[in-house]
Amino acid sequence: MAVEPINKAADAAGLAAMIAHASEQASGGPRGEIPGLPPVERWNPPFCGDLDMEIRADGTWFYLGTPIGRAPLVRLFSTVLRKDEDGRTYLVTPVEKVAIRVVDAPFVAVEMQTSLRDGQQVLTFRTGVGDVVEAGSDHPIRFAIAGEGQELKPYLHIRGRLEALVSRAVMYDLVALGETIEIDGVAMFAVRSCDTVFPVMPAAELELLSR
Repeated sequence: MAVEPINKAADAAGLAAMIAHASEQASGGPRGEIPGLPPVERWNPPFCGDLDMEIRADGTWFYLGTPIGRAPLVRLFSTVLRKDEDGRTYLVTPVEKVAIRVVDAPFVAVEMQTSLRDGQQVLTFRTGVGDVVEAGSDHPIRFAIAGEGQELKPYLHIRGRLEALVSRAVMYDLVALGETIEIDGVAMFAVRSCDTVFPVMPAAELELLSR
């Protein structure tokens, strides 16, 4: 039996059921409790159009103009997200992919914990959809200045080409851990995690902003 296109689902629950069904048919049976995330980077399905789904800047997911209030549904959708080389973000199953809209980043880092390991500071982040990531060489943090107000916006790499915007509350805690470190002969305000230093901005620029 052919799989019904997922962009024809009438509501978020129906969309989730179609995604699960598509995965089951491709694998020949129920997915069950599979460790880790679906291997979306290895799937190469055809493009099947745009889906009326949007992830707002605050991390709220909308489908057909309505917020998706059920956390398990949002979590399911987040596990089949992929950002391709064309810069667009897709929901991907083994048999099709559909494009969705992302206002800023697909995830938001809503919590940060600080610990020590072998004498090194480790920053561990949790996203609003439940991903837990340690910042480091495999999961770098980048800092951008955006908007008319020149707002500092940190982004954490999650997987593939997907990032999480660090929420404002968490950003304040993150910046509080900053220190001045010389990088390539320039004094930089930066934060550390694991064995990696993440530059925020030149220390001289920060001094000017703080006046």
